[in-house]
Amino acid sequence: MRNYYVYMMTNKSHRVLYTGMTNDLIRRVSEHKSGIYPGFTQRYKAHKLVYFEHTFDVNSAIAREKQIKGWIRARKNALVAATNPEWNDLYDTLTGDPSLRSG
Repeated sequence: MRNYYVYMMTNKSHRVLYTGMTNDLIRRVSEHKSGIYPGFTQRYKAHKLVYFEHTFDVNSAIAREKQIKGWIRARKNALVAATNPEWNDLYDTLTGDPSLRSG
């Protein structure tokens, strides 16, 4: 069984939100933080993981990513605030959890 994650990244001022999907959350967030790939998160310095959810079904993950991307900003903010009201960077809490790595 494979793991899939839908996640949101933001910048220091929380002015931008990036929504993505991956099968290895720690690796992918690490890539965003390092800025090794050009794109939205590098351009807007969205290096802070503020939300993620897990599923074992790739199609569910893809559908959920598209759903969240289609939402207005207020609804995305509410989703983050429901589980992370202070908008803390969740990456540091993940690095010790091996279930969040692919394999």
